[in-house]
Amino acid sequence: MAAIALLALVALIAGQRFSRSSASQAADASQGDASQAVAPFAGGANGNVRAPDISQMTPDQRAERLYDRMMGAFERGQMDTVRMFAPMATEAYQMLDSLTLDQRYDLGRLGEISGDMTLAAAEADTILKKDPTHLLGLILASHVARARNDTQAQRRYLDALLKAEPAERARQRPEYLLHQNDITEALVQARQK
Repeated sequence: MAAIALLALVALIAGQRFSRSSASQAADASQGDASQAVAPFAGGANGNVRAPDISQMTPDQRAERLYDRMMGAFERGQMDTVRMFAPMATEAYQMLDSLTLDQRYDLGRLGEISGDMTLAAAEADTILKKDPTHLLGLILASHVARARNDTQAQRRYLDALLKAEPAERARQRPEYLLHQNDITEALVQARQK
């Protein structure tokens, strides 16, 4: 009888510890998700890296972090994450005092991946009004045309991209270096059509 009572006591204590451990791990995981929402790309692949203090970041840096998180989630096919955080990322850009052409491209891409093609089109138009040969504006406009199944407009923007590329690359704009992969991919697509 004593042995059974002792075994039951040990099982009870082990069960309580296991339950408490699981609950604290779940709480830690949910806190990690919340900190990731506020401070995107804060952790490593397994989330063990402490989140940076975003209160020390400028509004521009916070917007860029959110953009990076959205694009990473989009590239991994995590559309639920994109849908959840796209409004926050969009708002972060819209709260900036004035947007550079690079930031306008980022905002347009956020619109594109979240399905807000009106936003994407508006940002492409704004970029191209300020600089009709800006590579990122042409790329964004071609994406909008493709999403709208307007193959003629897409072809026009891709042709303009091919024509503008040599002179624009010579300008060595910082945003062209930041979005080198987008430019290369668009040029490959333009040459194939």
